[in-house]
Amino acid sequence: MAKFMDTHHGMKGITAEQLKAAHAADLAIEGEEGVHFEHAWADPDSGTVYCLSEAPTKEAVLRVHDRTGHPADEIHPVPLSA
Repeated sequence: MAKFMDTHHGMKGITAEQLKAAHAADLAIEGEEGVHFEHAWADPDSGTVYCLSEAPTKEAVLRVHDRTGHPADEIHPVPLSA
């Protein structure tokens, strides 16, 4: 499966608890789309949240986020890592 990094904007002031809850919501249904969310990070000052996942397609990632109420603004494939 491919790796993807997605970005959410407009989440200024997000707390650690809210980030954990959003990530847990994704984890609860990820299998229905064949996605696995590996990690999420947030910058409360800028309102940016990043999620790293493995998925068959970026559309599958988008569907999970849409269904859990926090659609991604950007989804980027990550074909190389070190």
